[in-house]
Amino acid sequence: MGFVTLLPLGVAAYFEEWDMLVPMGLVPLIFVLLGSALLTIPRPPREARLSVAFTAVALIWFTAAVIGSVPFIVGLHMPVTDSIFEAMSGWTDTGLTLLPDVDATPKTLLFWRSFMQWLGGLGIVAFTVALVSRSGLTQRGLYRSEGRSEAFMPSVVGTGIAMWRIYGIITLLSIGLILLSGVPVWDAVNLALTAIATGGFTVHSEGIPYYDSALLEFLLVPVMLAGAMPFKLYYLMYYKRKASFFGDRQAVALLSLALIGIFVLFGDLIFLSGIDAFSAFRQSVFMATAAITSTGFQNTSPFTWPTVTTLYLIMFMLIGGSSGSTAGGMKISRVLLGLEGLVWWFKRIFVSGKAIVPFRHEGRTVQRNIAEVEVSKNMLIIILYFLTVFVGTIAVLHFETPTMFESSNVIFEVVSAFCNNGISTGFVNPEMSIGAKWVFIFVMWFGRLEIMPVLVLFVGLIKGFD
Repeated sequence: MGFVTLLPLGVAAYFEEWDMLVPMGLVPLIFVLLGSALLTIPRPPREARLSVAFTAVALIWFTAAVIGSVPFIVGLHMPVTDSIFEAMSGWTDTGLTLLPDVDATPKTLLFWRSFMQWLGGLGIVAFTVALVSRSGLTQRGLYRSEGRSEAFMPSVVGTGIAMWRIYGIITLLSIGLILLSGVPVWDAVNLALTAIATGGFTVHSEGIPYYDSALLEFLLVPVMLAGAMPFKLYYLMYYKRKASFFGDRQAVALLSLALIGIFVLFGDLIFLSGIDAFSAFRQSVFMATAAITSTGFQNTSPFTWPTVTTLYLIMFMLIGGSSGSTAGGMKISRVLLGLEGLVWWFKRIFVSGKAIVPFRHEGRTVQRNIAEVEVSKNMLIIILYFLTVFVGTIAVLHFETPTMFESSNVIFEVVSAFCNNGISTGFVNPEMSIGAKWVFIFVMWFGRLEIMPVLVLFVGLIKGFD
């Protein structure tokens, strides 16, 4: 991490922002010093337990956010809380921002925000696992702890390397596609980094509306969808020369949900908001795609929409993109498994107790005991998602009472942060209380790691005090 975070220094030199060299240079320096200190710890003879891997991943992500906040603290003199919020939003691909003026921010720090999202897209741990010289249970545990279960190569290290190679190629293609809209190269690079990472940071305070370009918005749609697709498909296309988007359940579900979202939003904006057909189509296509792919881009504010339309968008943000992608949310694979589990449960209710009802998943029959465990674990995570949104909303409302925003807007922001989406009604702003800002920091952290690693960390801390 110390090596790769040297790249923004090149941006500082290119734009001659010499005053940014020290604030930005502190990031790789701290990474190197911390990494060197950790290397002095003796390696245990046995592989670490899964709980240790979970705890390590949770600590790695939070530490990265603290280190990533240093340039904002030193270079912009932002408050510590706001700076950690900005860095956590970057690393977790959320896209919510507390920068007072994006346009007045040095280009070095704007690139740092985009670069954090690009690195965080596939995961900090996935990046480092790709650089280690061997694969083992510890690496596999770390890899899975980031919410990643895909393994299309025998070695986790090989999987990590393949994913990053594919990621780089798609990013370059995305830059070329975005340049067709006529935006400057600087803007295209930053938009591509954050779009393929389904992050959502931009280099202007107005965001996407700054460009006032329908062409740019339509060109960003396939990039956002590409980031939310399962990367296993790209591996099959690149290495095996065989793959079909319409042969993958998650890919079909993602495209189907995007089309359903566009259709419903278009109708709502026409009949409930009364806007013209082209504006309604433009907003519905872009916002529905941004919601289901968990990308924080927006070409309008949901605050201006009817409450029912805003709540409808929440459902798509909760679902999120595919497993094995850069997207956040519960993941389409988890939703599909939950639906399969419900259907299996109802089938067993309406037959004889002696009858054996097989559970089929992805065309294969799964043993009953394994199916019950996996379905139960899956439903537990889904329940924890809704519980976290509920608790997070209550906590924010306690810190931000009274507020000009309706409760639906607050729920929208919490879901956006927890599912690492970034679309905002305007509730998240630098004037929020410190307590509310820290709730959002923890919610983004929880969501990026899909809850369990952070819970394991907290349980371990509590047990340690017993």
